[in-house]
Amino acid sequence: MRKTRFALASLLVTVAVALFATPVAAQTSASSELINQLNGKLLYIAIPITLLVEVILLYTVYKFRNSERALPTKENRRLEITWTIATAIILLFVGVASYGVLANENVTYQADSISADEDPVVITAEAYQWGWNMYYPENGNFTTGDQIVIPKDRPVVIHVTSQDVIHGFHVPELALKTDAMPTTTNTIKTVAYEEGTYQGYCTEFCGVAHSQMYFTVEVVSEDEYQTWLDEQQQSNSGE
Repeated sequence: MRKTRFALASLLVTVAVALFATPVAAQTSASSELINQLNGKLLYIAIPITLLVEVILLYTVYKFRNSERALPTKENRRLEITWTIATAIILLFVGVASYGVLANENVTYQADSISADEDPVVITAEAYQWGWNMYYPENGNFTTGDQIVIPKDRPVVIHVTSQDVIHGFHVPELALKTDAMPTTTNTIKTVAYEEGTYQGYCTEFCGVAHSQMYFTVEVVSEDEYQTWLDEQQQSNSGE
């Protein structure tokens, strides 16, 4: 009995902490904000379901702990109809919430979703065994090797491709991830909110030096970005 009470109390404490704990870290990008908000919404559905299942499980174990053999259950149409309707409502909520995020341009990029008025920074990330070349095609097409520099609070469009085999472009803290495939270009978009340096890496096993395929994304202020861009263009033109 004590073990049952302790298990139930532990479950309730865990649920309470998950429900009322507030995140202290700021969202680093538009993509991470959307994904984290979706995770929060789904958590409000998952916790009650988990709680209900665990309570039923503990109750069943306790009530039938001394039973010598299992007895057949009786049909209960009301119960079956109830959990069928409840499941449909839950799936409808999950589907609507997920679609609202997946349809957003900062999660699933669409070519016509951004206008020139937004003045996006366009970057081409080209993977190869075993490294990266980052290009700025609309600013002289200079390359910065394995470094990306972008301004804060401005749309960024990244075209990802590969020279040889399948690689993966992933920046966890900015919630950016897509495949880098030869002869194909995958595009992702976001807006960075927090200045800083973020680690990126390849997520597809691509050979013996796969573990060395790191790159960095540096988010700076608009003024710093313009200064850096001017320096890169001057260096590229040989001035």
